[in-house]
Amino acid sequence: QVQLVESGGGLVQAGGSLRLSCAASGSIFSTNAMGWYRQAPGKQRELVATITNGGSTNYAHSVKGRFTISRDNAKNTVDLQMNSLKPEDTAVYYCWWDGTSGYKHHEVWGQGTLVTVSS
Repeated sequence: QVQLVESGGGLVQAGGSLRLSCAASGSIFSTNAMGWYRQAPGKQRELVATITNGGSTNYAHSVKGRFTISRDNAKNTVDLQMNSLKPEDTAVYYCWWDGTSGYKHHEVWGQGTLVTVSS
């Protein structure tokens, strides 16, 4: 079993910054990638940013240049620095983990943390 614990959501004014953190723990054999997705009210969950074990990153077009994803492989943590936040960034942000646990491939989701950007 792999568990994800997220922190760092909250309320911020447009133009402000927030930092989300996520820590994976449990029976982790290996991690392929970690990242963040988000789901706004009435919309589907969408990718925000991911980062592989090798450090390759992938960002949604809407957040490029404003958000930065980083990882600590040794600690199995992933952070998302969000700058120049916009009201349209308001959503529940979910941490995502992809790797091997118990000799099987798994994808695990966090419980979500709410980010609200006021105009």
